[in-house]
Amino acid sequence: MTSSFHPEWDFAREIRSILLRFVAFAILLANVLLAGNEGRAGTHVVAVVSCFIISIAAVATARYIPGRSWLKTLFVVLDALLVALILYAQIIAGPVTENHHLTTTSLMVAFILLVNVGLKLERRLVLVFAAIVLVAWVSMLAITAVRNHMADAVSLLTSFFNQDLGLTVSFGFTAFAMYLLARDHDRTRKEALKADQRRLNLSRFFSPFIVSELQERGETVGLERRNAAIMFVDLRDFTSFAETVSARELASVLAEYRQLVSQTIFGFGGTVDKFIGDGVMAVFGQPRSAEDDADRALVCALALVDALADWGRQAARNGYPVLDAAIGLHYGTVVGGVLDSGCHSEFTVIGDAVNVAQRLEILAKSLDAPLVVSSELLARLREPVPPAMWISKCGVSLPGRQLPVDLSYLRREPGARELRRTSGGMAATD
Repeated sequence: MTSSFHPEWDFAREIRSILLRFVAFAILLANVLLAGNEGRAGTHVVAVVSCFIISIAAVATARYIPGRSWLKTLFVVLDALLVALILYAQIIAGPVTENHHLTTTSLMVAFILLVNVGLKLERRLVLVFAAIVLVAWVSMLAITAVRNHMADAVSLLTSFFNQDLGLTVSFGFTAFAMYLLARDHDRTRKEALKADQRRLNLSRFFSPFIVSELQERGETVGLERRNAAIMFVDLRDFTSFAETVSARELASVLAEYRQLVSQTIFGFGGTVDKFIGDGVMAVFGQPRSAEDDADRALVCALALVDALADWGRQAARNGYPVLDAAIGLHYGTVVGGVLDSGCHSEFTVIGDAVNVAQRLEILAKSLDAPLVVSSELLARLREPVPPAMWISKCGVSLPGRQLPVDLSYLRREPGARELRRTSGGMAATD
């Protein structure tokens, strides 16, 4: 797992960490130039050169080879070994004396490089760095204690549990704090990724405005009874078309069609409830009802009639058969929310209004109409019915439903634009 959402962020973070690396380098260099370091000068020079080379290499790899986790681990290991080398120069490399207290320089470099690793906000790297340094540090203190007090066990323990061991414990506690910080960041990052994934899933079905409102207000999505406008959109002869084209062409046409329909629905504040092959079910009034649901649904349906007609003519120019669309639109009471079915939960609406809308879409095909609208929806309009070549029918029986419905539809005219604007509102009546 990478430490950021984008490789460029890793490079920017590495550029910031180079400042800490060069602070450590400057401290080491000053220690070589200003301090005596009798018997240890060679080791300190090696540490200074190593610090400079590691810093330059870390920036170069972050710039030209980004996103490689093993390289991050490698440089953390090299930093830890650099600290171990500094400790070696201070504790073991010099003359064997009981008073080998660490200098401020050694401690500063160790803690600066620990902070540098902590700023990467990866628990694994903090553990690797701290483990190497602590094992090396404690081992060197133990070796020194053994060299000075080999005969007497009590004096051996006294020599081991001294001020230097206290500094080692302090380093361990600081490393633990860095680990907790990285763990909290990792947990926050995972929650952010989950939130983004939820937002992405919601954006497939809701308009961006509704997605933002759902996330900000944190509203529940349990089953509730509400009024809504239900729309079904389907393509005629799509099954025959699917049998004549390649799988790639089929996927391309279907994706283009779904995007056109869903974006139009989103544009009018509707919700895509589900995709069913070449069919699309949309709801206006989910997750909450509004007074203008019916108006927005009808205007959206008329816009879809025009948009799908243009899409069909474009397909004809590209050598594909024209796929006429049929739309059924109804308004009624539904039960909407998350429908839990055990292993799979679905955010949907159910009820008689859904069945009526689907049967109106099926009826549209037999009427050769691009749009069929129930009288229930027209009665809910707050604005006048958009003027078009409407044809009204009363008492139409729908399969599987006892009560007939009154409806209005647009007749599809071959070779002409399906939607013809007139100045007369509702037109002929059968």
